[in-house]
Amino acid sequence: MTARRRWAAVPVALVLIAALAGPWLVAGSATAPVGGPFEPAGGDRLLGTDVLGRDVSARVLTGGRALLLQAVAATVLGSTAGLVAGIWAGTTRRRRAAQAVLRSVDAIAAVPALLLLLLLASGVPGNDAAVAVAIAVVSTPFSVRVVRERTAVLAATDYAREAEARGDPLSARIRHDILPGLAPVALAEAGIRFVAATQLAATAGFLGLGAGAPAANWGRMVRENSTGLAANPLPVLLPAALLVLLAVGVTALLDRAAHGRVGDLARVGWSA
Repeated sequence: MTARRRWAAVPVALVLIAALAGPWLVAGSATAPVGGPFEPAGGDRLLGTDVLGRDVSARVLTGGRALLLQAVAATVLGSTAGLVAGIWAGTTRRRRAAQAVLRSVDAIAAVPALLLLLLLASGVPGNDAAVAVAIAVVSTPFSVRVVRERTAVLAATDYAREAEARGDPLSARIRHDILPGLAPVALAEAGIRFVAATQLAATAGFLGLGAGAPAANWGRMVRENSTGLAANPLPVLLPAALLVLLAVGVTALLDRAAHGRVGDLARVGWSA
């Protein structure tokens, strides 16, 4: 990792630490009032209080874990499903079956993402896992399309056709001729999926999906405290800034990693 990439990773690492380890760093309660509504920062309350007089610093530290885990789980599920379905659709000889899968994917993608998220997540109210699955379903169609198109291009290359003509099994051709060229695209696509999953998880919290109050959630904090921006803007601005920093930082790191490794991945795959 270059020095520039290490420095770029520092803000992302701090946000991840705050989100994952934050609940263990809170000394007091994140749900009990400690003062009046929207008290400014000062004294024992470093970031002031929120709409119900709760400690903003405690709410921020405890409000990111569920959201981050939702985004990560949705990204892993959606990217894995998209990778499997996309590679299959791009390499299979069963063209009618592949077209049927792609039409189904297009049908899901035609439904507005927020509407589909509301329909799926509201079926199991108060469940963070349901929100993660709903986000994965929303994002999978785009992963399938991206992976399928790239796989089809790689499968049509001369070296892939030569491997097929030699009688190499499909698993070997995918491993040596498809995955090396597909890995940078899949990595960059996963970064985009993570950004989308983070936004949708924050939107779900904003709309009250998943674990409800008094549990802290960065997305819900923006909605709950928007009326007190003039008195104490930190309960709104800080969670929003953390979400933006996390999404942009992770995408930048994944993009640099994809560009930096494309040559190495290709050489390893083609020489194997």
